Amino acid sequence: MTIDLKQYPFRNVPFLPRDIDLQRRPDGSLIVRSRIPLAPGVPHIPSLLHRNARQRPERPWLVQRRGAAAEWQPLTYGDGLAQVQSATQFLLDLDRPGRTVMVLSENALEHAVLELAAMQAGMPYAPVTTAYSLLSQDHEKLRAMAGLLEPAVIFAQNGTRYEKALRAIAGDAVLVCVDYPIDHPKLATWTQVARTRVTSAVQASIDAITPDTVAKYQFTSGSTGTPKAVIVTQRMLTASLAMTTQMIRWDDGNTPETVLLDWLPWSHVAGGHSVFNCVLDECGTLYIDDGRPTPAEFPRTLRNLRAISPSRFSGMPVAYAMLAEALQKDDVLGASLFRHLHRLTYSGARLPDAVHDAIQRQAVRHTGCRIPFVSAYGSTETSAAVTYVHWPAERTGLIGLPHPGVELKLIPLGADARYEIRVRSPAVTPGYLKQPELTRETFDEDGFIRMGDAASFVEAGRPDEGLTFAGRVAEEFKLQSGVFVRVSSLRVDCLSAAAPLLSDLVITGADREYVGALAWLNLAACQDFVQRTGLCFADFVADPTLRAALKAAFAAHNARQPGSSTRIRRVWLLEKPASLDLGETNDKGYINQRKVLEQRSDAVHALYTEMDHPNLLCID
Repeated sequence: MTIDLKQYPFRNVPFLPRDIDLQRRPDGSLIVRSRIPLAPGVPHIPSLLHRNARQRPERPWLVQRRGAAAEWQPLTYGDGLAQVQSATQFLLDLDRPGRTVMVLSENALEHAVLELAAMQAGMPYAPVTTAYSLLSQDHEKLRAMAGLLEPAVIFAQNGTRYEKALRAIAGDAVLVCVDYPIDHPKLATWTQVARTRVTSAVQASIDAITPDTVAKYQFTSGSTGTPKAVIVTQRMLTASLAMTTQMIRWDDGNTPETVLLDWLPWSHVAGGHSVFNCVLDECGTLYIDDGRPTPAEFPRTLRNLRAISPSRFSGMPVAYAMLAEALQKDDVLGASLFRHLHRLTYSGARLPDAVHDAIQRQAVRHTGCRIPFVSAYGSTETSAAVTYVHWPAERTGLIGLPHPGVELKLIPLGADARYEIRVRSPAVTPGYLKQPELTRETFDEDGFIRMGDAASFVEAGRPDEGLTFAGRVAEEFKLQSGVFVRVSSLRVDCLSAAAPLLSDLVITGADREYVGALAWLNLAACQDFVQRTGLCFADFVADPTLRAALKAAFAAHNARQPGSSTRIRRVWLLEKPASLDLGETNDKGYINQRKVLEQRSDAVHALYTEMDHPNLLCID
């Protein structure tokens, strides 16, 4: 039975009120900011660990499954501080001030300790997504990163697993491994690091931290470029943390205990800033999720959610789709998930309405109310979010309104009510490591960083209703007719229409007569659909029921979006996965539209010239 979700109230969350100032400049641009001033921040990120260790030393800071039995192993704030202090002394003893501590491996207890130790030692911490070490065949990009960073220390949790990457970039660095250390003349074990005797030099180094101290180098390729090292200062981190903290203000005595289950890599800004730093700020507990939002690994997340009741939960739309399906079949999972949950966050793409409603129906079933879904917008260069949906929204697809302390400059893009986004705030980077020309190009004459994205107001004349994401400007193109194609929104619409049968796609049609697409099948979903196992790509593209389903999905999309800029005439199914080494995908799994079209020019040609081919779907 379908229920009217709007008749159920939202769970109460004390969001910051909406109070927006909008100024229109003579050139037509808009300046949008919150009238609420930014609250003061903490001195620096390591100070949070010291405060928590003094006030609640026995509280678990991080918890991770370890050993053959995969049992939860906690690291308390008190024990964590002791290890951080020893690791700081180890780094200081190397006598390489200002040199980088490069981390190759995934989230782990020791990884967290080394991050804060590096900050205390005045040695920038540089986490690198594991794909550059484990998936790359030539390690070319990893070598380029190491050449840029010139690391004094390179850390890998498991030496054997990362051995090829470690040997590719070792140079004169000290290698630190926790498990299965490799044979290397400059190897240090974690036992050596964690048992270093602490001297007064550690406190002296902490006292030397200033707001302009470089805390970390965070790599980004955005969605369209090659990796760049973003300079991240303590000022940026503490300002971003103050912005995030200010969005929700609980009354004294009513603040819920922060308990999170999260897998987001600390090499990405969302996991490394928004999650990691907020847990420290709230003296919370982070359970490091060993699951991932894939059909093979999401069952681990579900197992963890049956045992852990988080205070908030974050995920990509694909994760919420799998979660919604699991909740329909598992009352124990639902009872655990919603027990203490007060908000849900989605990122990476627009959350489909059907998935949103399915989750809310389960929330109503277990709690009698809806849970606010929030989303945000930002980048590595802005220290995570600059806008946030700080109200219980009735719809998805919003990117919210500026945080206190953030100014948005919105530049009109033609006559279709879209604006190019530019940002200025104390959380914005001073630039890119050793790339002064790129840094100059990234900022405009007023000091606003160019984001490369577009936004629209939800309702003209009512800015308090917020902004929606309106595409990546650099990916847009024109058909032969001169009509613009908004690639980002069209891609999302097509993937939603064909869900779950496609894993991703790119849009084609620049200077051509009509729009098409190159698409990758979601092989696991396709196997479930045809209800047969052991099939290869050729079997799937030849299956008549699967072809009919994909054609029907795109035909339904075309019926909803009949314009020449949104109608998909042809689809070419790709067999070879997107390549990290060739730049077709980045470390976050985002597809680089331009690179795919360059590398797959033969497929694009075939899409527009072939009349009968197994990989070709002719929609109309």
